[in-house]
Amino acid sequence: MRDDLDHVARIQEQWARERPDLDTSAMGIIGRLHRLADALHAELRPVFEQAGLSDGDFDVLAALRRAGDPFALTPGQLAESTMITSGTVTKRVDRLTAAGLVTRDRVEHDGRVRRIALTAAGRDLVDDVAGIHFANEERLLSGFTEMERSRLTHLLTQWTRSLGI
Repeated sequence: MRDDLDHVARIQEQWARERPDLDTSAMGIIGRLHRLADALHAELRPVFEQAGLSDGDFDVLAALRRAGDPFALTPGQLAESTMITSGTVTKRVDRLTAAGLVTRDRVEHDGRVRRIALTAAGRDLVDDVAGIHFANEERLLSGFTEMERSRLTHLLTQWTRSLGI
């Protein structure tokens, strides 16, 4: 086995030896994306952990911050904005409420509807963490030229659209 191959290429080489009839080109892309996703999570997570958050907590705070003044959404809107289930929203909001970062109130015109809103502390925290997070993402992409980043963005957008996600 060649030392100059990455992990996925070594697996593809093994398959080519054992089953030359199989086309592993898709695995070459998917396998690398899986490994990349794991590595990116490991690089991104510490920023949130240093702020006492999980990546999911940050996702909720960021969705509320992106909503604009008054930085509030219903649980359904929050689930849609973060692409998580309502049960997961509830767990995250419970944790963030206990930390004093969000409030959960009833909507004035319809007491059945709840509204999740950032507290001042939550807004300050998400603003601080967002700056650090985006700088970290820039660091992770620093090996790409603007043209390469544009191409990668285009290809990933095209792929997600083709899969309906």
